[in-house]
Amino acid sequence: MANSSGWSHKKLLDVAQGVAREELRSEEWLRSIAQLSGRSFEQMRVAVLEFLDTEVFNVSVESCVAFLDPMIGSWDIDLKTFSMEVVLNYPLASGSLKRFEFVEQQRQAVEPGLEQFFKEKSLSGDATEEEIEFLKTLRFKGRRPTPLYYYRELQNLRDPLHFTSAAPRRASG
Repeated sequence: MANSSGWSHKKLLDVAQGVAREELRSEEWLRSIAQLSGRSFEQMRVAVLEFLDTEVFNVSVESCVAFLDPMIGSWDIDLKTFSMEVVLNYPLASGSLKRFEFVEQQRQAVEPGLEQFFKEKSLSGDATEEEIEFLKTLRFKGRRPTPLYYYRELQNLRDPLHFTSAAPRRASG
């Protein structure tokens, strides 16, 4: 849980720093956030500059109160998926909703035969992006296909006898 908690803290900090970067040159924004956090305009300007240099491991309670409290209206984390929604306070931040997700994905290894197929230009040189993407989706259990298998699969994809027309057939009459 510590890693996912650090991830969510980093995302909240990224959101607040992004808004601060966008609004730094706006006197009106600086005055509004200064008023909400009980500081002077000059104090807030210095605090914003310091906040922009802050990393997630060095965030002070003062920075959180100064920026996150007035800027973030609410936030919610789904502990099952680690998705997070951040609702920003409208007058202080453009774009009212930010959504972040932490999703586990399995790394898909490229079959050795497919790698060899790509390297051998006499086999794969004229393959289109669509055909390559299709070949990458093929999965095998047990036996490993050779580069020749992928070449033959490519030829099968191109053979019009293996596929029907996409156009619907009309009854003649």
